[in-house]
Amino acid sequence: MPQPTALRSVHDSPRAGTPSLVPPASRAARVLAFPLTWMAIGIAGVVFADIVVIGFGSGLGTLGQVLGSIAGGVLAVLVHRFVIRRLARRSGAELAARGAIRQALLGSALGAAFILAAIGLVALLGGFRITWHPVDPVTTVALAIAVNLGAAAVEEIVFRGLAFQALEQLFGRGRGTWIALAATALLFGGVHMLNPGATLWSGLAIAIEAGVLLGAAFAWRRNLWFVIGIHFAWNTLEGLFGIAVSGHRDPGLLLTIATGPAAISGGAFGVEASVVPVLISIALSISMIIAARRANRAG
Repeated sequence: MPQPTALRSVHDSPRAGTPSLVPPASRAARVLAFPLTWMAIGIAGVVFADIVVIGFGSGLGTLGQVLGSIAGGVLAVLVHRFVIRRLARRSGAELAARGAIRQALLGSALGAAFILAAIGLVALLGGFRITWHPVDPVTTVALAIAVNLGAAAVEEIVFRGLAFQALEQLFGRGRGTWIALAATALLFGGVHMLNPGATLWSGLAIAIEAGVLLGAAFAWRRNLWFVIGIHFAWNTLEGLFGIAVSGHRDPGLLLTIATGPAAISGGAFGVEASVVPVLISIALSISMIIAARRANRAG
Protein backbone atom coordinates (compact mmCIF):
# COMPACT_ATOMS: atom_id res chain seq x y z
CA MET A 1 0.00 0.00 0.00
CA PRO A 2 1.43 3.46 -0.86
CA GLN A 3 2.61 5.43 2.14
CA PRO A 4 0.16 8.24 3.03
CA THR A 5 1.54 11.63 2.09
CA ALA A 6 1.13 12.93 5.63
CA LEU A 7 3.45 10.24 6.96
CA ARG A 8 6.18 10.49 4.36
CA SER A 9 9.49 12.05 5.35
CA VAL A 10 10.44 15.29 3.69
CA HIS A 11 13.64 13.70 2.40
CA ASP A 12 12.43 10.19 1.53
CA SER A 13 15.68 9.04 -0.06
CA PRO A 14 18.32 6.54 1.09
CA ARG A 15 21.01 9.09 0.23
CA ALA A 16 19.53 11.76 2.44
CA GLY A 17 20.73 10.23 5.70
CA THR A 18 18.21 10.30 8.54
CA PRO A 19 15.07 12.08 7.31
CA SER A 20 12.86 14.41 9.29
CA LEU A 21 9.18 13.53 9.61
CA VAL A 22 6.24 15.90 9.41
CA PRO A 23 6.90 18.97 11.61
CA PRO A 24 5.03 18.86 14.94
CA ALA A 25 2.00 21.17 15.24
CA SER A 26 1.89 22.19 18.90
CA ARG A 27 4.27 24.63 20.57
CA ALA A 28 5.42 22.01 23.07
CA ALA A 29 6.11 19.56 20.28
CA ARG A 30 8.09 22.20 18.39
CA VAL A 31 10.21 22.89 21.47
CA LEU A 32 10.88 19.18 21.92
CA ALA A 33 11.73 18.88 18.22
CA PHE A 34 14.37 21.62 18.48
CA PRO A 35 17.75 19.87 17.97
CA LEU A 36 19.41 21.01 21.19
CA THR A 37 16.33 20.04 23.22
CA TRP A 38 16.04 16.45 22.01
CA MET A 39 19.82 16.11 22.10
CA ALA A 40 19.94 17.09 25.80
CA ILE A 41 16.99 14.86 26.71
CA GLY A 42 18.47 11.92 24.82
CA ILE A 43 21.96 12.24 26.27
CA ALA A 44 20.59 12.63 29.80
CA GLY A 45 18.41 9.56 29.34
CA VAL A 46 21.19 7.39 27.95
CA VAL A 47 23.74 8.42 30.60
CA PHE A 48 21.28 8.05 33.49
CA ALA A 49 20.12 4.60 32.36
CA ASP A 50 23.71 3.44 31.88
CA ILE A 51 24.80 4.65 35.32
CA VAL A 52 21.87 2.88 36.99
CA VAL A 53 22.28 -0.52 35.32
CA ILE A 54 26.09 -0.49 35.55
CA GLY A 55 25.92 0.47 39.22
CA PHE A 56 23.38 -2.24 39.95
CA GLY A 57 25.26 -4.89 37.97
CA SER A 58 28.63 -4.12 39.54
CA GLY A 59 27.28 -5.25 42.91
CA LEU A 60 26.37 -8.70 41.56
CA GLY A 61 29.82 -9.95 40.57
CA THR A 62 31.07 -10.87 37.13
CA LEU A 63 27.69 -11.97 35.77
CA GLY A 64 26.19 -8.71 36.99
CA GLN A 65 28.88 -6.72 35.22
CA VAL A 66 28.25 -8.58 31.98
CA LEU A 67 24.47 -8.18 32.16
CA GLY A 68 24.71 -4.58 33.34
CA SER A 69 26.98 -3.60 30.47
CA ILE A 70 24.77 -5.24 27.88
CA ALA A 71 21.64 -3.75 29.46
CA GLY A 72 23.23 -0.29 29.27
CA GLY A 73 23.76 -0.69 25.54
CA VAL A 74 20.23 -1.99 24.97
CA LEU A 75 18.70 0.88 26.94
CA ALA A 76 20.80 3.37 24.97
CA VAL A 77 19.34 2.00 21.73
CA LEU A 78 15.80 2.23 23.12
CA VAL A 79 16.28 5.78 24.40
CA HIS A 80 17.71 6.82 21.04
CA ARG A 81 14.78 5.26 19.20
CA PHE A 82 12.24 7.05 21.41
CA VAL A 83 13.96 10.46 21.26
CA ILE A 84 14.67 10.40 17.54
CA ARG A 85 11.23 9.18 16.47
CA ARG A 86 8.98 10.79 19.06
CA LEU A 87 10.75 14.06 19.83
CA ALA A 88 13.01 14.83 16.89
CA ARG A 89 10.41 13.44 14.48
CA ARG A 90 13.04 11.67 12.41
CA SER A 91 12.96 8.16 10.96
CA GLY A 92 15.92 6.78 12.98
CA ALA A 93 17.23 4.90 9.96
CA GLU A 94 20.75 5.05 11.39
CA LEU A 95 19.78 2.35 13.92
CA ALA A 96 17.44 0.32 11.74
CA ALA A 97 17.32 -3.40 12.52
CA ARG A 98 17.58 -4.31 8.85
CA GLY A 99 21.23 -4.82 7.94
CA ALA A 100 22.37 -4.18 11.51
CA ILE A 101 24.47 -7.33 11.80
CA ARG A 102 26.17 -6.76 8.45
CA GLN A 103 27.00 -3.14 9.28
CA ALA A 104 28.26 -4.06 12.75
CA LEU A 105 30.50 -6.79 11.31
CA LEU A 106 31.88 -4.43 8.65
CA GLY A 107 32.62 -1.85 11.32
CA SER A 108 34.18 -4.46 13.58
CA ALA A 109 36.47 -5.61 10.76
CA LEU A 110 37.61 -2.03 10.17
CA GLY A 111 38.10 -1.37 13.89
CA ALA A 112 40.08 -4.58 14.32
CA ALA A 113 42.28 -3.82 11.31
CA PHE A 114 42.94 -0.32 12.62
CA ILE A 115 43.98 -1.26 16.14
CA LEU A 116 45.96 -4.36 15.09
CA ALA A 117 47.89 -2.28 12.55
CA ALA A 118 48.60 0.35 15.22
CA ILE A 119 49.73 -2.20 17.82
CA GLY A 120 51.84 -4.06 15.26
CA LEU A 121 53.61 -0.92 14.08
CA VAL A 122 54.27 0.24 17.65
CA ALA A 123 55.74 -3.18 18.47
CA LEU A 124 57.94 -3.07 15.35
CA LEU A 125 59.17 0.36 16.41
CA GLY A 126 60.19 -1.05 19.80
CA GLY A 127 57.39 0.55 21.76
CA PHE A 128 55.92 -2.68 23.17
CA ARG A 129 56.96 -6.04 24.53
CA ILE A 130 54.06 -8.48 24.16
CA THR A 131 53.82 -11.84 25.96
CA TRP A 132 51.09 -14.47 26.39
CA HIS A 133 49.70 -14.05 29.90
CA PRO A 134 46.06 -15.15 30.25
CA VAL A 135 44.24 -14.67 33.56
CA ASP A 136 41.00 -16.71 33.69
CA PRO A 137 40.56 -16.62 29.87
CA VAL A 138 36.81 -17.29 29.76
CA THR A 139 35.93 -14.55 32.23
CA THR A 140 38.44 -12.17 30.67
CA VAL A 141 36.98 -12.57 27.17
CA ALA A 142 33.36 -12.46 28.37
CA LEU A 143 33.95 -9.26 30.31
CA ALA A 144 35.91 -7.64 27.49
CA ILE A 145 33.15 -8.35 24.98
CA ALA A 146 30.24 -7.33 27.22
CA VAL A 147 31.81 -4.21 28.72
CA ASN A 148 33.13 -2.89 25.42
CA LEU A 149 29.95 -3.71 23.51
CA GLY A 150 27.87 -1.80 26.01
CA ALA A 151 30.34 1.10 26.20
CA ALA A 152 30.61 1.35 22.42
CA ALA A 153 26.82 1.47 22.02
CA VAL A 154 26.39 4.09 24.75
CA GLU A 155 29.22 6.35 23.57
CA GLU A 156 28.35 6.18 19.88
CA ILE A 157 24.67 6.85 20.50
CA VAL A 158 25.56 9.85 22.68
CA PHE A 159 28.21 11.37 20.42
CA ARG A 160 27.25 10.32 16.89
CA GLY A 161 23.60 9.30 17.27
CA LEU A 162 22.49 12.33 19.27
CA ALA A 163 25.08 15.14 19.45
CA PHE A 164 26.36 14.80 15.87
CA GLN A 165 22.91 14.60 14.33
CA ALA A 166 21.49 17.41 16.46
CA LEU A 167 24.29 19.82 15.53
CA GLU A 168 24.09 18.80 11.91
CA GLN A 169 20.35 19.47 11.86
CA LEU A 170 20.78 22.76 13.73
CA PHE A 171 23.26 24.19 11.22
CA GLY A 172 21.98 22.39 8.11
CA ARG A 173 23.40 19.51 6.11
CA GLY A 174 26.69 20.47 4.49
CA ARG A 175 28.20 23.10 6.76
CA GLY A 176 26.46 21.51 9.73
CA THR A 177 28.11 18.17 9.03
CA TRP A 178 31.58 19.65 9.43
CA ILE A 179 30.57 21.66 12.50
CA ALA A 180 29.13 18.49 14.04
CA LEU A 181 32.25 16.50 13.14
CA ALA A 182 34.60 19.05 14.70
CA ALA A 183 32.48 19.72 17.80
CA THR A 184 31.84 16.07 18.68
CA ALA A 185 35.49 15.17 18.09
CA LEU A 186 36.68 17.88 20.47
CA LEU A 187 34.04 16.94 23.04
CA PHE A 188 34.99 13.26 22.75
CA GLY A 189 38.64 14.09 23.37
CA GLY A 190 37.75 16.43 26.22
CA VAL A 191 35.65 13.82 28.03
CA HIS A 192 38.52 11.33 27.82
CA MET A 193 40.83 13.81 29.55
CA LEU A 194 39.04 12.81 32.75
CA ASN A 195 40.48 9.29 32.46
CA PRO A 196 43.50 8.02 34.44
CA GLY A 197 46.86 9.07 33.02
CA ALA A 198 45.28 11.58 30.63
CA THR A 199 47.22 14.59 29.38
CA LEU A 200 46.51 17.42 26.96
CA TRP A 201 48.20 15.36 24.25
CA SER A 202 46.15 12.21 24.96
CA GLY A 203 42.96 14.26 24.81
CA LEU A 204 43.99 15.71 21.44
CA ALA A 205 45.02 12.27 20.21
CA ILE A 206 41.63 10.79 21.16
CA ALA A 207 39.86 13.71 19.50
CA ILE A 208 41.70 13.03 16.24
CA GLU A 209 41.97 9.25 16.11
CA ALA A 210 38.58 8.45 17.62
CA GLY A 211 36.45 11.58 17.47
CA VAL A 212 37.28 12.50 13.88
CA LEU A 213 37.56 8.90 12.68
CA LEU A 214 34.22 7.79 14.11
CA GLY A 215 32.53 11.01 13.04
CA ALA A 216 33.85 10.57 9.50
CA ALA A 217 32.68 6.95 9.53
CA PHE A 218 29.18 8.08 10.47
CA ALA A 219 29.16 10.88 7.88
CA TRP A 220 30.13 8.27 5.29
CA ARG A 221 27.88 5.33 6.17
CA ARG A 222 25.08 7.08 8.09
CA ASN A 223 24.81 3.94 10.18
CA LEU A 224 25.37 3.73 13.93
CA TRP A 225 25.82 -0.05 13.88
CA PHE A 226 28.86 0.51 11.68
CA VAL A 227 30.53 2.98 14.05
CA ILE A 228 29.56 0.92 17.09
CA GLY A 229 31.32 -2.02 15.44
CA ILE A 230 34.49 0.02 14.90
CA HIS A 231 34.50 1.25 18.49
CA PHE A 232 33.72 -2.19 19.93
CA ALA A 233 36.42 -4.14 18.07
CA TRP A 234 39.01 -1.42 18.70
CA ASN A 235 38.54 -1.34 22.47
CA THR A 236 38.00 -5.09 22.88
CA LEU A 237 41.20 -6.08 21.10
CA GLU A 238 43.14 -3.35 22.88
CA GLY A 239 41.96 -4.71 26.22
CA LEU A 240 42.67 -8.33 25.32
CA PHE A 241 46.24 -7.31 24.46
CA GLY A 242 46.56 -6.10 28.04
CA ILE A 243 46.90 -2.48 26.91
CA ALA A 244 45.25 0.31 28.88
CA VAL A 245 42.11 1.46 27.07
CA SER A 246 42.10 5.24 27.42
CA GLY A 247 43.91 4.93 30.74
CA HIS A 248 41.87 1.98 32.09
CA ARG A 249 43.82 -1.29 32.26
CA ASP A 250 42.15 -4.66 32.91
CA PRO A 251 43.55 -8.20 32.69
CA GLY A 252 43.90 -9.45 29.12
CA LEU A 253 44.94 -12.58 27.30
CA LEU A 254 48.29 -10.94 26.61
CA LEU A 255 50.56 -8.75 28.68
CA THR A 256 51.83 -5.71 26.81
CA ILE A 257 54.53 -3.62 28.48
CA ALA A 258 55.67 -0.27 27.12
CA THR A 259 59.40 -0.39 26.41
CA GLY A 260 59.86 2.58 24.13
CA PRO A 261 59.30 6.34 24.39
CA ALA A 262 55.79 7.46 25.32
CA ALA A 263 55.40 9.16 21.94
CA ILE A 264 55.54 5.70 20.35
CA SER A 265 54.02 3.45 23.06
CA GLY A 266 51.45 5.89 24.42
CA GLY A 267 52.76 5.49 27.97
CA ALA A 268 50.37 4.87 30.87
CA PHE A 269 47.35 6.08 28.91
CA GLY A 270 47.71 3.28 26.36
CA VAL A 271 48.41 3.03 22.66
CA GLU A 272 45.76 5.67 21.90
CA ALA A 273 48.25 8.31 23.08
CA SER A 274 50.83 7.09 20.54
CA VAL A 275 51.48 9.08 17.36
CA VAL A 276 51.16 5.84 15.35
CA PRO A 277 47.36 5.38 15.56
CA VAL A 278 46.91 9.14 15.19
CA LEU A 279 48.67 9.06 11.81
CA ILE A 280 46.80 5.93 10.69
CA SER A 281 43.47 7.44 11.72
CA ILE A 282 44.14 10.64 9.77
CA ALA A 283 44.64 8.61 6.60
CA LEU A 284 41.47 6.61 7.25
CA SER A 285 39.44 9.70 8.14
CA ILE A 286 40.46 11.52 4.96
CA SER A 287 39.47 8.47 2.91
CA MET A 288 36.05 8.28 4.57
CA ILE A 289 35.43 12.02 4.24
CA ILE A 290 36.20 11.80 0.52
CA ALA A 291 33.86 8.81 0.25
CA ALA A 292 31.15 10.73 2.12
CA ARG A 293 31.44 13.69 -0.23
CA ARG A 294 31.34 11.46 -3.27
CA ALA A 295 28.20 9.82 -1.95
CA ASN A 296 26.76 13.31 -1.42
CA ARG A 297 26.22 12.58 2.24
CA ALA A 298 28.20 15.47 3.67
CA GLY A 299 27.37 18.24 1.27
